[in-house]
Amino acid sequence: MSNLFDLTGKTAVAIGGNSVLGSEMVKGLADQGAQVAVVGRNLETAEAVVKEIEEKGGKAKAFQADVVSKESLVNVAKEIEDWSGGWDILLNAPGTNSPTPFFELEEDEWDHILDVNLKGIMLTTQVFAERMIEQERKGSIINISSVSSTTPLSRVFTYSVSKAGVNNMTQFLAREFAPHGIRVNAIIPGFFPAEQNRKILSEERIASIMGHTPMDRFGKPEELVGTAVWLASDRASSFVTGTLIRVDGGFGSMTI
Repeated sequence: MSNLFDLTGKTAVAIGGNSVLGSEMVKGLADQGAQVAVVGRNLETAEAVVKEIEEKGGKAKAFQADVVSKESLVNVAKEIEDWSGGWDILLNAPGTNSPTPFFELEEDEWDHILDVNLKGIMLTTQVFAERMIEQERKGSIINISSVSSTTPLSRVFTYSVSKAGVNNMTQFLAREFAPHGIRVNAIIPGFFPAEQNRKILSEERIASIMGHTPMDRFGKPEELVGTAVWLASDRASSFVTGTLIRVDGGFGSMTI
């Protein structure tokens, strides 16, 4: 069974691999033998993730890029190719959020959230998937979505809209890239105690979330690793594409 999930010889590019959830998935890929390019806007936090991987005997390198700048992504793709020769796995985990109520929402904030969460994934996929196709490298693209993409949540209007777009893009690209042997799937995490959503989780909201989560707890970042490794492995998920995988403690199954 271990051979199904062995990523030895594979290279993964992790956009947002320095984030709370992204870093756990990155470390999971490295644990299975993949060498990982950890890409973040903040180079220092990306280097911290690389250090953790290297301390466990893995191979990784930190890179800096802005996901809303295609020029920046093209440049970092060249740097990563010079380092690795190419890549087989693309983990798209950029993200930003805001609790601004709908009628208080300004255009700049709307644009920023959509740029990072949706445009960012579009641009990274354009840049990195195109090179995979040019090199005739089959592989896997894993987008990170959210439970708010299918059940719009209060207080995160723009975030919900952006993640719904990620789902649609995932399924569209799965169809487009299938002839090239590139699978495209999305993980839909439930509620994880990441810094970006701590500020909107009052005691009342926590109670509401728990009331709609059959497992009655928050997720732990490391609980995303198994799904990410499964989707990254050509052997374990070779016929899986265009799928939205929930890791949400049952939140999406809850009814009244």
